Amino acid sequence: MVEERITRQDLEAELRATVGEEDGSIGDRRSSLILAAAVAATVVVAVAYWVGRRAGHRRSTVVEVRRF
Repeated sequence: MVEERITRQDLEAELRATVGEEDGSIGDRRSSLILAAAVAATVVVAVAYWVGRRAGHRRSTVVEVRRF
């Protein structure tokens, strides 16, 4: 069995093919990816807030104080 050594050039070539060059596909879509991540984070926080409020209303106890 012959083992082929992986060289630095092999790694660089594979990384460039996967990620793209600086002026390649990732660089062009970076702002839209950041915007999508920000929108997704906002939606997650809003849903967590809404679910938390709803659970708080369902579990809260109402105490009535009467004076005679």
